[in-house]
Amino acid sequence: MYKRLLEPVLAALARQYPVVTITGPRQSGKTTLCRRVFPGKAYVSLENPDTRRLAIEDPRGFLSGYPDGAILDEVQRAPELLSYLQEVVDKDPRKGVFILTGSQQFEIMSRVTQSLAGRTALLKLLPLSLEELPRARRAMSVDRLMFSGFYPRVHKEGLDPAGFYGDYLETCVERDLRQLVSVKDLNTFQRFVRLCAGRVGGLLNLHSLGNDAGVSHTTARAWVTLLQAGYIVFLLEPYHANIRKRLVKTPKLYFYDTGLACRLLGIENERQLARDPLRGGLFENLVVLEALKHGLHRGLRPELSFYRDNVGNEVDLLYGRDADAIPIEVKAGATVAGDFFKGLFHYAKVFPKSPGGVLVYAGKEEYVHQGVKIIAPRGLHSLLADRTD
Repeated sequence: MYKRLLEPVLAALARQYPVVTITGPRQSGKTTLCRRVFPGKAYVSLENPDTRRLAIEDPRGFLSGYPDGAILDEVQRAPELLSYLQEVVDKDPRKGVFILTGSQQFEIMSRVTQSLAGRTALLKLLPLSLEELPRARRAMSVDRLMFSGFYPRVHKEGLDPAGFYGDYLETCVERDLRQLVSVKDLNTFQRFVRLCAGRVGGLLNLHSLGNDAGVSHTTARAWVTLLQAGYIVFLLEPYHANIRKRLVKTPKLYFYDTGLACRLLGIENERQLARDPLRGGLFENLVVLEALKHGLHRGLRPELSFYRDNVGNEVDLLYGRDADAIPIEVKAGATVAGDFFKGLFHYAKVFPKSPGGVLVYAGKEEYVHQGVKIIAPRGLHSLLADRTD
């Protein structure tokens, strides 16, 4: 069992709100987290057909069975329950009575904002971050980390990543996502998801993606939204500023976990990954998601974006808002080359008051070069903590 950074945040918010809602991918550790923080609270899984039937058919009777509250797991399986939960918490002044979890972020968020606005705190738990991994696991090679991904069971039980993510795709992705929308041709949908993996770290072109998958632009957009809802893909939005530069307006496509992306790409081991042409995109994916986890696992809502103008000047990641955003360039090489700094130096000219730039590379040594802090991925969290505290 791994200690999660979100534990003290969850405990603190449960002392302030009657309900705390945690969303995140399936098997990211939500249930384990809740049961560890609230060991004495009743646990109810709405995946259980009999339990779910009762919650749907007699919601008031169901909730009355838990006068001291409960952990309600996968609450999106009985979404109407939230309206009746509002009645309960409005009559009960206690804090931290119900803890809700769910793995479909858009559906849950829309229901929660309608029924429990002002009554619940909202948190997100993603798979393990580098700083949450045991020291021995953190010491693995970059390629091994990307291939293994960050789902807790892979590391805790020493599972074969290829097998784990293959099962994950079948049991979680295809089953859960098809419950949200009608996917008539599963083979086409599977091909679409694999094509998304082939574009990791690149600008999202829905026309090209749809054409390659054999579906319309409208369907491609709907399916990307579906993958976002299920915590499969993450879209990094471009930075917009009122400056004399034409900036791109298209988001970049990443996956919430590199291990899953590797599986979709047919990568079977870290040696194969080391030679794969998409290794750079996967490495960028790892760094971007580590930055996202850094904020989310502290109970924050981090602002992430990237900078790119119409002539190709780019910084892979901006962490923060406007002039305070930390510019971060990501390079998969283990040896620092001069052209690694091009985007950061351009950005510093456009935004002279911005914080000093950061270069994350696949090497091990950390130092400063011409005002740029050069770090390995495992140094990202301490740097962000130092600069944002």
